[in-house]
Amino acid sequence: MTERLEDIAIAMVAEGQGILAADESTGTIKKRFDSINVESTEENRRDYREMLFRAEEAMKNYISGVILFEETLFQKAEDGTPLVDLIKAAGAVPGIKVDKGAQALSGTSIEKVTEGLDGLRGRLEKYHEAGARFAKWRAVITISDNTPSHNCIHANAHALARYAALCQEAGIVPIVEPEVLMDGEHSTHDIERCQAVTEWALKEQFQELYYAGVNLEGMVLKPNMIVPGQKSGKKASVEEVAERTVRVLKNCVPASVPGIAFLSGGQSDEEATAHLSAMNAMYDMPWKLTYSYGRALQAAALKAWGGKKENVAAAQRAFAHRAKMNGMAALGTWQADLEKAA
Repeated sequence: MTERLEDIAIAMVAEGQGILAADESTGTIKKRFDSINVESTEENRRDYREMLFRAEEAMKNYISGVILFEETLFQKAEDGTPLVDLIKAAGAVPGIKVDKGAQALSGTSIEKVTEGLDGLRGRLEKYHEAGARFAKWRAVITISDNTPSHNCIHANAHALARYAALCQEAGIVPIVEPEVLMDGEHSTHDIERCQAVTEWALKEQFQELYYAGVNLEGMVLKPNMIVPGQKSGKKASVEEVAERTVRVLKNCVPASVPGIAFLSGGQSDEEATAHLSAMNAMYDMPWKLTYSYGRALQAAALKAWGGKKENVAAAQRAFAHRAKMNGMAALGTWQADLEKAA
């Protein structure tokens, strides 16, 4: 029986569950491992991710999908079980990061465009065969005095749309991720600017998806939340972030998209959880709003693990707690005092 893209997309945004981003590149996972003094070998990377995927409470109750780096998609657990099979056994959908990273956009000093379309059709066939049923492609948009440019917004939206169409052709649900970065220049990057740029990027994105013939019912959007830049020196309340983010989404995202899975984008674990919960508690929306977090789900588990087998159970408990907090946020039932129950 052919799997329908629409059904996979709905499973990825299941009630009270979200997506674990475990697709750190070799360079990024090395930085994470450096922070706990663990060498980034293939075996250590495997052991760490296996520990997460075998965290039964977290995976079965709060994780609907897992984004993998290519290495992990083809790795086997210590006992020989393919890691993909561990994810499936927990009831989650395996996914794969397919972009080749953001590279400098010609003619600009700080803007980037994501590459990876060359050969993608063939790679997607291979990934589908290995068990991946969704993919991720991340574009990055930087706010400064003179950016973003229309060229940057358009080039990234166009590439994301071409990627999404190729994914659907291969029976793979695309996660479309146009991220407006939080780390823009000082005073120019307040919450109003983030809102205006995000709205621009999303409007351009859905226009390009329409031109490319992408089936919106068979995709998931992964946007940033509307927050002030980290260097702006300005703060926003949880309610303001929720209100501005929902307003942008309602202005830009067609109701036929089944779900929106936010990236954490450098927010603290608790901020990312609080903002998501407020949106779900305060507003009635046509799409499921959930999470697709990497660091915000893994940071506590990574620290608890520390590369030691005897710490696996403690790390899995830390992961389960963060996953539970976010699962509650996806239902709009999270409260700050629940954090103390770790």
